[in-house]
Amino acid sequence: MNVEDRAKQYSTIKYSLSIIETLYLVILLVVFLGSGLSVVLADGISRISTNHYLSVPVYLLVISLGYYLLNFPFNFYHSYVLEHQFSLSKQKIKDWFNDQVKAAGLSYIIAIILIGAFYYILRNFANSWWLVISLFWIFFSLILARLTPTLIIPLFFKYKKLSDDNLRNRIMNLADKMKVKILDCFEIDFSKKTLKANAAFVGWGRTRRVILADTLKDKYTYDEIEVILAHEFAHYRFKHLLKLILINSIATILTFYLIYITNSRTLSLFGLNSLSDIAALPVIFLYFILFGIITQPLENFFSRRLERNADKAALNITGLKDAFVSMMEKLAAQNLADKNPHPLIKFYFFDHPPISERIALAKIFK
Repeated sequence: MNVEDRAKQYSTIKYSLSIIETLYLVILLVVFLGSGLSVVLADGISRISTNHYLSVPVYLLVISLGYYLLNFPFNFYHSYVLEHQFSLSKQKIKDWFNDQVKAAGLSYIIAIILIGAFYYILRNFANSWWLVISLFWIFFSLILARLTPTLIIPLFFKYKKLSDDNLRNRIMNLADKMKVKILDCFEIDFSKKTLKANAAFVGWGRTRRVILADTLKDKYTYDEIEVILAHEFAHYRFKHLLKLILINSIATILTFYLIYITNSRTLSLFGLNSLSDIAALPVIFLYFILFGIITQPLENFFSRRLERNADKAALNITGLKDAFVSMMEKLAAQNLADKNPHPLIKFYFFDHPPISERIALAKIFK
């Protein structure tokens, strides 16, 4: 089987699993609510502790552990078995499990903050809670973006400053040329977890930095790395991230407003009376999942436009058309990316233009 056929097979399995897991989660939430198990759990916790703000973490812990166990076969297959099956990872199962524990712990802490804030605001802002909690969640996402390079990424990867001075100087000169301020250039040990390649420009303010995966740094030419980072710097220069944050913020506000105007009817379907009851928390999850299913194609369409503009900027600034094409071909083969996805797959799942389109753009670029 050639690389393109393997990429097609890998992508088909990956996207099929994504659809199945989403439907599975929706079914689990509906069953959990409809069977009365959520009420039973909430009542049991309330008998142990009458403090609402202590019961929320306990409820979250129980349902999180329950979902993790019920979803474990899917999770293990798509994040471990599938990656090894297609030779995209050499990570040992012990290290995979350690990452799972760290990711679960981090997600739980974030969830406590967001859900705890939700209930506090719900109880103290009777008519405007939907807007206040939206603004809080948006603000918190910005804080996370700032902390990601210094607190979150180091939990999973080892950082070190880029050892190749020639490459570092070339990146810093490119940043100056594109009027982008960065702290420094770093490399991380991607190869311990995955054989895929990646590069990123992450952080806010004093945490802003370039990150190169060792799987990319060691296999790509200087020209190819430069055009990749020119693309990333273009996102910053043209404020693409702020535009994406705005789109996601609007989606968050609309979701909470939809909950605000329809929650009484939805709660009655499951025999629940109030959104402030922690037994109704899965209803909030359902809203976000179902609203996300509807809005994802729209958000991806907007993202693809920004990515295409960043490609054009990278080609225009560097003039490295041949390096861009060769870099895309390498990325497609190394990451097993589907270069020519079905239009429906592209419409729903792709937040970047397919690689075939990006290569075609570069070939006609003047």
